[in-house]
Amino acid sequence: MDAKMGDGDLGLTMCKGYGSLPDLIRQYAEPGDIGKVLMKAGVKMASVVPSTMGTLMASGVMEGGKALRGKSRIGPAELSDYLAAFAAGIQKRGKCQLGDRTVLDALDAGAKRAAIAASMAGATLKTVIDAAAEGAAVGMETTKEMKPKYGKAAVFAARAVGTPDQGAMAGYYMIEGMRQYINQM
Repeated sequence: MDAKMGDGDLGLTMCKGYGSLPDLIRQYAEPGDIGKVLMKAGVKMASVVPSTMGTLMASGVMEGGKALRGKSRIGPAELSDYLAAFAAGIQKRGKCQLGDRTVLDALDAGAKRAAIAASMAGATLKTVIDAAAEGAAVGMETTKEMKPKYGKAAVFAARAVGTPDQGAMAGYYMIEGMRQYINQM
């Protein structure tokens, strides 16, 4: 994803980090507390992918876990809470703001749409994650016209216009992966 404006390792980092999560979740499995499991898995994920983006995404997993502390199941409201906390965790760790052309632009848009869907009568995991993926796609697209402020993409700022932010793409892909999994259930 970032070969044109970075060092080309973002996709590898995300693959390694998210590829490790199922095993980490199983390793730290604790009946009755999904949040605690995610917090522990997020801490370990940070050491598996010790890059800037790896740390940001691991921070999102940890904050999302905090939002689910004590929960034994994930329903529509919990999924929405997780996504909002995930985005907040990235914003807190990365010290970024909306409009900075980062992963936050996609994740925040997805979390906001998820919250709206979760508040509707008859909300399901499917309706919430579908809304989140649609929002993340829109958020990712908005980054096309933003100037990068952070990372290696800032060095190539002139070439960035017209191309979605690679971090925003990674955030969208994360939510899209969740969507594909939920839609198979």
